[in-house]
Amino acid sequence: MKLNKSFLLFLYLLVFLTFGINDERVFGTTNDTPPSFEEIFTEVGYKTVDEALKDFEQHFKQELKLPLRVPPISFTHVFGRFSGLDSEINDAFEIKFISDQLPNNHFKIDVRPILHKLTLEKYISKTFKLENGNNATYIENPRIGFNLFIFERDNWQYMFSVDKKVSDKVTPEILVQIANSIDF
Repeated sequence: MKLNKSFLLFLYLLVFLTFGINDERVFGTTNDTPPSFEEIFTEVGYKTVDEALKDFEQHFKQELKLPLRVPPISFTHVFGRFSGLDSEINDAFEIKFISDQLPNNHFKIDVRPILHKLTLEKYISKTFKLENGNNATYIENPRIGFNLFIFERDNWQYMFSVDKKVSDKVTPEILVQIANSIDF
């Protein structure tokens, strides 16, 4: 019994000497603050809508009309981006409306030349007539997280995409109103 107490006392002293005396403290400051919401989008090519629109119009040497209305949901940020390459097949203008507080509040406008338009006829859910007489198509595809609203005007194909989780607030009829606001 005495041997066990001596052994435990020895073990305790060994642990104390090993860890107790070594009282080195490590102090650090973190310079690894996460980037801001704005920095994240800037790093992937987004800028102000006006700057991106200017780049797009200069590239195509043609004016682009944008809708005056937006969906009736709140957004904290609006970014623009022109993806222009040497070949015009994938050239597109994009406006992204997002909220850093409500991640489902996400609305995007993509515009590309009709010459290089996307064709998604097999996915069409509904068709609408716009005030200018053009048709617009609405796509509800269960495989993607967004509903799409696509129409053409002035040699451009416009594609609106809205998060499905807010489709009860941003209905196809609301998207028709947004598309019609280009004519004002």
